[in-house]
Amino acid sequence: MSAILRVDDLYKFFGRSDSQTAVLRGLSFAVEPGRFVCIMGPSGSGKSTLLHLIAGLDEPSAGKVELAGEDLSKLGQRARTLLRRRTVGYVFQFFNLLPNLSVTENVGLPLSIAGQGRAVRESIVPPLLERFGIVARKQALPHELSGGEMQRTSIARALAGGQPLLLCDEPTGNLSQKAGLEVMETLREVCDRDGRTVLLVTHNPRDAAFADEVRFLVDGRLETERVLHGPNLTVDDVHEALSALQI
Repeated sequence: MSAILRVDDLYKFFGRSDSQTAVLRGLSFAVEPGRFVCIMGPSGSGKSTLLHLIAGLDEPSAGKVELAGEDLSKLGQRARTLLRRRTVGYVFQFFNLLPNLSVTENVGLPLSIAGQGRAVRESIVPPLLERFGIVARKQALPHELSGGEMQRTSIARALAGGQPLLLCDEPTGNLSQKAGLEVMETLREVCDRDGRTVLLVTHNPRDAAFADEVRFLVDGRLETERVLHGPNLTVDDVHEALSALQI
């Protein structure tokens, strides 16, 4: 099965040429369609930077990213934008909902950007609102929602455009334990029921245990000798790996 995402010897440096800091150093991995993969590491380990490179929002210092078989380094800015628009849905830690748009409008935003008409939006958005338990809040603005409602709205928006890959950046970081658990159960369902591919970055062992595969980012490198494989990973499995890696 062809990988939907392939990262090859990826480096990212920040700073001036005479005093650069390596944030990511030689990362290589692939993600097959329909898998739930987690990359786990402490805060500041480069997880968000990695997602930005995968989505084509930033450019690597060396190495390459292939998204749906396309080498991002060979594409111009517009081509990368179009590829991202049809391939990637993004779920953010801070929700990134537009404050002046209702729940319905936020969820339908990817369809509007893609030029889809009202009939298409009305065929896709209401079922998503119903599925994620936010139909009663469809006219509410983001500031009127709870954290869990905002993140479920964000996930619904990420699914609305039909993109096969969801990039999830610490999606429970601003939620209560209960709301965070509901969000993780939702992401697991998105993978199992919809066949979407989920790439999650987190420092939360409970969230990582939902994945089919857990990799560990330590000092800018992916550990190659300790990779957890599901199904049926437990939080204890993740804690044991973290302890062995001393992170």
